[in-house]
Amino acid sequence: MSIHMDQPGLIIRQEPQIYEPRLVLGFSGWMDGGDVATGTVGYLVRKLDARPFAEISPEGFYIYNMPGMMDVAALFRPHVRIAGGLIEFLGLPTNTFYFHAGQRLILFVGREPNLQWETFAGLVFQLCQRYSVRRIYTVGSVSSLVPHSREPRLLCTVSSQSLKDLMHQFGVRFTEYEGPASIVTYLAHMAPRHGLECINLIATIPAYVQGSNPRCIEAMTRRLTAMLQLDLDLSELRAIADEFERRVGELVQQQPELAEKISKLEADYDNEVFESELGDLKQWLQEKGIRLD
Repeated sequence: MSIHMDQPGLIIRQEPQIYEPRLVLGFSGWMDGGDVATGTVGYLVRKLDARPFAEISPEGFYIYNMPGMMDVAALFRPHVRIAGGLIEFLGLPTNTFYFHAGQRLILFVGREPNLQWETFAGLVFQLCQRYSVRRIYTVGSVSSLVPHSREPRLLCTVSSQSLKDLMHQFGVRFTEYEGPASIVTYLAHMAPRHGLECINLIATIPAYVQGSNPRCIEAMTRRLTAMLQLDLDLSELRAIADEFERRVGELVQQQPELAEKISKLEADYDNEVFESELGDLKQWLQEKGIRLD
């Protein structure tokens, strides 16, 4: 039986018995390049066999009818499957909370809302208050001039100076950015007003590698589990990441011009050359229709 909380939109399916959990959020959308956000949290859900217990209704948070060219508008519409004249499936956005009591974790996988960020964030904070969550982690990614053969850098935005002091030990780089914001930045900005701490973790992913990126998912998962002090065997994920890196390397070698530029990128990356100095590669990527966020 569902329990609807005071504020419409947050639905509790089951009341977990869990002591002061940490909340980890992964949103598809703006900061999910390489599937790092949804891939990392989704992996933890499967690895821990975390159980769903709550959800945020999609009603009012998403645009389904986006004006414009058909190929763009189609990205916003729900997916439907019809067979023999009967509707078999209509896929609306889902926003699901999972829990694992033993690891003191609440995990969330959902879609970044298009509308009403304040209301959506309020539902997240309401759940935090109900289950005595004190700290929120979000994971995401940003396209960057990072070679596929190197450990991606981990950028970090925090909601307080005390968290910044804490995060120094994990080898993160604190974010320097000005531009369009995401829901995770909004959550970090609003969290202190609700007595909560928030840590945004952003992996840098290779701009020239399209699609899901197991290498970056593995790197984010490994470092996040260390922060959360989770004792998990990630060898299977590491093997998938190694195979992915090998296959990308083979494809790169088939394109001599790209291979030459990546070889230089590797040297510059190892020597800490800043992206602002890598104008040649940036221009080459733009000519190929690949943009950096």
